[in-house]
Amino acid sequence: MPSEFEIIRRHFSRAAPSAMVGVGDDCALVRSKPGMTLAVTTDMLVEGTHFPAGSDACRLGHKSLAVSLSDLAAMGADPRWGLLSLALPAADDNWLSAFSEGFYSLAARYGVDLIGGDTTRGPLAISVTLLGEVPVELALRRDGALAGDDIWVSGSTGEAALALAALSGRIALAEPFISQCLARLETPEPRVELGGRLRGLAHSAIDVSDGLLADLGHILEMSGAGAEVSYELLPRAPAIASCDDAELVRECLAGGGDDYELLFTAPPARRADVDALSADLGLALTRIGSVVPGEAKTRLLDMQGNALALARSGFDHFR
Repeated sequence: MPSEFEIIRRHFSRAAPSAMVGVGDDCALVRSKPGMTLAVTTDMLVEGTHFPAGSDACRLGHKSLAVSLSDLAAMGADPRWGLLSLALPAADDNWLSAFSEGFYSLAARYGVDLIGGDTTRGPLAISVTLLGEVPVELALRRDGALAGDDIWVSGSTGEAALALAALSGRIALAEPFISQCLARLETPEPRVELGGRLRGLAHSAIDVSDGLLADLGHILEMSGAGAEVSYELLPRAPAIASCDDAELVRECLAGGGDDYELLFTAPPARRADVDALSADLGLALTRIGSVVPGEAKTRLLDMQGNALALARSGFDHFR
């Protein structure tokens, strides 16, 4: 069985050219570009809470980095450096090789250099800290939404939650829908390029990790405003459109979580710019509602303007 330092040397010591000092010393040393400020985020994935035992190691490596990249995207930050800490029940070389391949493959796509971390023995848990750079005056924040802003969401929501419903036996999904939904759950695609392009365009932004309405609620709370969202305008992927359980569809679309899309607000005068950005990126950007004055709550409306109830608006670890 390899030692702690053999694990690091074999699997997590690739070159980090953007760092002054990377893996192997007591601390990493990095230097920010002139005119940029650091955006820092950290996320944990714990076996039994975020993923089941026996999950594919390569996909876990991808997702562990993707969820933190999504946070940087929501701030409009360019990814630069990463720190990875692992608690492992055993030092399994095959598992570590697959995990590191998933991690490094995604890191290479977005220019992330792994510059440090830690390993220990224990129940499987993964912690990733990422550092990105963003011009301080252009950082996307949750507290910038203004009454009258349009509310937009990238891609579509609900497929990851639908995958969980299928895995729990609540619904049966045929191919290709089950594979599509599992891919959204296990290997999400962070909207890093979109986040960078929203600098100077969006008033506020957040990534959809806990559920569309729950995450919109964070923007509203910090911006001191309310929102009205049209349920019929929420974008639906083919797997969602094929589902005939209306209650489940509503739960997945509005409260499912694990989507890692970007939810943002922008002034109506910039609609043409958002549409042009959508076309340029080849990524659907859908206007789903508007920010309104008043209490920091969201009204989910049907086609007649009536409020719709939702049993669960999003994920909370302690509820």
